[in-house]
Amino acid sequence: MDFVGYAERAAMLANTPFSSVDEVRAHLADREWLVPQVTERDVRALQRFQRRLRTVFENGDAGHPDGAIGALNTLLAAHRITPLIVPTDAAGTDSGRTASGWRLHVADRAATVADLLVAESLMGLSILVCDLGPNRLGVCASSTCSTAFVDTSPNHSRRYCSDRCSSRSNVAAYRARKKAGTRSVVRRRPTEGDA
Repeated sequence: MDFVGYAERAAMLANTPFSSVDEVRAHLADREWLVPQVTERDVRALQRFQRRLRTVFENGDAGHPDGAIGALNTLLAAHRITPLIVPTDAAGTDSGRTASGWRLHVADRAATVADLLVAESLMGLSILVCDLGPNRLGVCASSTCSTAFVDTSPNHSRRYCSDRCSSRSNVAAYRARKKAGTRSVVRRRPTEGDA
């Protein structure tokens, strides 16, 4: 089970606005078997979850570990997770094979699409926070972006959601410094002694 992948999916879930079944289906494009199961009920449940999920990332980013853990615990209490162990063959793919022949699913067969996405998010974030700490949850430092992300860098140095936001911010900062430097250079007027 890829808990870091689930944590990263949680960030994607926090960042993706859902106002229709089609938008949830587009979000699940890489998981074709879930697409036909999406209902209006899933859309409403995911919208409610997203608002509360965002708080986990914001607290982690702000350096408030107790706030991040508190928000995550509140979500865990509100969304009971019902994991299920199944044979790897039942998953329908060979890529999920394990040495034992069994795999853990984070939701049982009765789970709705929203239940499954919520369970994946909460399990991924819980394991990540316990293993690496809540400071690995971030919000993009760019002034024009508010994308949530999971920092899996070895030295915990990630500040931006993407290389694109990092580059834009660096270019903007460089231009601002250059502009400020131009203003601070005072041109001296020539005097009579200059020749």
